[in-house]
Amino acid sequence: MRPVGSSNHSRWECRDYVVFIPKCRKKSIFGQIRQDPGEVMRWLAEQKESRIEEGHLMSDPVYMMIGIRSKYAVSQVIGFIKRKSEIHIARRYAERKRSFVGQHFWARG
Repeated sequence: MRPVGSSNHSRWECRDYVVFIPKCRKKSIFGQIRQDPGEVMRWLAEQKESRIEEGHLMSDPVYMMIGIRSKYAVSQVIGFIKRKSEIHIARRYAERKRSFVGQHFWARG
């Protein structure tokens, strides 16, 4: 049986299937940084009291099943992970001191 989250007054089992796609399908860029986004996304999800239960880094998209605590909206957690991972990628691989300004790594969806 899968673990169910709980707090003082509630129990929940909220799991969502999410797909992140790099903007303009940047396969050449994404191929170089293949392993790093998994660690970063796992760390960011823990900051929002969520857990990535399953994830696959393909050549282009990122597939993951994420368990989100009931007090957070799904869009809030996913938006947080996309923004912060984008900043990390910009600083680490694009040699930028600031985040992408007017440029985004992840596509909207």
